[in-house]
Amino acid sequence: MERSELAAWLQLLETPGLGLESARRLLAGLGSPQAVIGATALTRRQFVAAGPAQALGEPSAELLGLIDRTWAWLQGGARRDVLVLGDADYPPALLQTADPPLLLYLIGRRELLAAESLAIVGSRRPTPQGRDNAHDLALALGQAGLTVVSGLALGIDGAAHAGALKSPAATIAVLGTGLDQIYPSSHQRLADEIAERGLLLSEYSLGTPPLPANFPRRNRIIAGLARGCLVVEAAPRSGSLITARLAAEAGREVFAVPGSIHAPQSKGCHELLRQGAKLVERAEDVLEELRPSRATPVPRGSLRDERPTDPPEPDGETGLLLAAMGYEPVSLDALQARGGWSAAQLNALLLELELSGAVARLPGQLFQRQSQA
Repeated sequence: MERSELAAWLQLLETPGLGLESARRLLAGLGSPQAVIGATALTRRQFVAAGPAQALGEPSAELLGLIDRTWAWLQGGARRDVLVLGDADYPPALLQTADPPLLLYLIGRRELLAAESLAIVGSRRPTPQGRDNAHDLALALGQAGLTVVSGLALGIDGAAHAGALKSPAATIAVLGTGLDQIYPSSHQRLADEIAERGLLLSEYSLGTPPLPANFPRRNRIIAGLARGCLVVEAAPRSGSLITARLAAEAGREVFAVPGSIHAPQSKGCHELLRQGAKLVERAEDVLEELRPSRATPVPRGSLRDERPTDPPEPDGETGLLLAAMGYEPVSLDALQARGGWSAAQLNALLLELELSGAVARLPGQLFQRQSQA
């Protein structure tokens, strides 16, 4: 893209008072950003209000600075790029959604936009088991050739990206900020790895901070890029359920991993299942739906709960404690009532199981058995 074309796009998209709907009307009426900027204010008033029509021809110093910074950013790395609605390689799946972005900023492997992909989303505060499930499902699906799309958020998103990066299919992270504003900052290293081996993507201009209103809009891109959306732990009325709803509205498949009836993180998934989402226990459940006639086998052992042979159960008191726990979150009081251990005995046994990875400690002094135990 030439600098003049970039400048025209940024004037169209970043002029104060001119929203995306107005930008679409101008493009539909005049054909290109350059034609919009080159037109008279009187011509532009045929499509938008007088204020924005005039402002388009009088870019502010702030907007001119953004144009300079964005051009410098594009020249600063071979893997940096922008993608606009009329480009030949604009993803057809995203183009067919109700509100496709007019311009996207990219860092990484642009060709992943054409790959067969699946969105994996979920809670920012998952259980340890939920985090493992997201990681392992993403790895297995990546090994089967599906690129994983998610939002770089804490919790399930980050686990899904990390698992997918271990597969050849890699991952796409869709940000709700500018690509120079990684959020959360604790995911900077993960974002760097995605930029190197996968793709970072955003519709927001450089310098855009993590504004709350941007993340629900970001979710429509996650849903639109992928053939389906898998939710791994989600509370009711969460952003993950927004993504699932957007996926369903766009004609995509919706999948959900069930969980404990007592866990708040499972209630959103159970709501999706009641609405007709496909229940997922293993990667094949997704592949059978997306590829009914050509499912790629998932290598055995790629998921913790699909090992060729299950590890032996611990014996003695730790084995009795695991049996008393089951697989749902449980409190110390409940365990004492089930097994008759003293508080000191119970804490010692739980510590032993935590150190071995067989049990995870959850918020609220709850404990949960891990499936890899």
